[in-house]
Amino acid sequence: MFYTIEYTVTAIVCLISAIVIQRIFSKEKLRGSDPKAIQGIKWFGLAIFVWGIGALVNLIMVIGLQWPSTHKMLIYFGVLISLANSLFIILSLPSIEHPQKPGIVVRLVQRFSVREFVGLFCGVLGMITFVFIATSYGNEEISNNFIWLIDIPISIFVAISLLYELNKAFVGRQMRFMYLPTFVLFVLIVIAVSHRMIPQDRVLQYIDQEFWAMLGSITAISFKFLFILLFSILLYSWKFLSEKEEQQSLAQKLEVQRSKLVKEREQLVLANESHLDTIKTLKEKLKALKATSKIELSDRQKEVLGYLAYFGNSKSYTEIAQEMHISTDGFQTHIHQIKKMLNISGTGGKEQLIAFAKANSFLKYTSLKDNT
Repeated sequence: MFYTIEYTVTAIVCLISAIVIQRIFSKEKLRGSDPKAIQGIKWFGLAIFVWGIGALVNLIMVIGLQWPSTHKMLIYFGVLISLANSLFIILSLPSIEHPQKPGIVVRLVQRFSVREFVGLFCGVLGMITFVFIATSYGNEEISNNFIWLIDIPISIFVAISLLYELNKAFVGRQMRFMYLPTFVLFVLIVIAVSHRMIPQDRVLQYIDQEFWAMLGSITAISFKFLFILLFSILLYSWKFLSEKEEQQSLAQKLEVQRSKLVKEREQLVLANESHLDTIKTLKEKLKALKATSKIELSDRQKEVLGYLAYFGNSKSYTEIAQEMHISTDGFQTHIHQIKKMLNISGTGGKEQLIAFAKANSFLKYTSLKDNT
């Protein structure tokens, strides 16, 4: 009776959970999520699906074909299901993200591709299973539970690895309160494995058969339920963190764009100020030119500027005065007055006068034969 309840509940819950989990995997895949991040969803779903299929087959055999729960073929099939479940859980472990160093099982899985690891796992355990079956199948003195010795080390090893990775993941997500449920899961797995290993005929010498069967069914159902619950919490916390990371990434991108726009704005402000300074300088020069255009020069001053425009780059003031047949002091007096009128001072005054004279075509006021 207890086995029938166990198989029925396990088949219904695990198959429904597996379908839901695979649907989540398909949706995440369509959304374009990172394949490595969502592979764990697929493997966890397959592990739960295998439990459901195993329970469904056992239910058919026990109820439909009236096989006893201790039938040798059912036990062999149970070992096969357990090993397949362990394989899928192992493959899912690398997808449990946490900031600390991964455990030895995860590092071992990461050394191989999925196909290589599945081949290695099936090859090694297939040979061991063959030896166990060949040893126990025709030997009535060996208990049917003897075959579980293949699965027990694997199950305990997987349980320890799962406990380690889950705890590290929950710690990384500030969920230390999940320590207790993960430890309870480990204890239930150990109890369920021990229940399979101990021969029933020997246990019944000390414990009531109904209690022993009830203990096995309760632990088997409990650890599967707790496993599904922990995985669901892990999945939704991963989903929450994934969305949070996306929001943070979007916020960072927006901040980078904002900084870029601020920098461009500052550059535009500087460029604008530079243009304003240039415009101001041009206005001042234009004002100066307008002011100079209003200056009234005498004919003699215009002549001085004409000679300066012609000889200024090659001769000194004294030489230019000789060309004009006037005294040097008289020439320099005219130059001084012109500079004062044009507001020219400092070094480079001669060059500025030459440029002013050429710009205003004062060469025509001279008596030079080349320019008549």
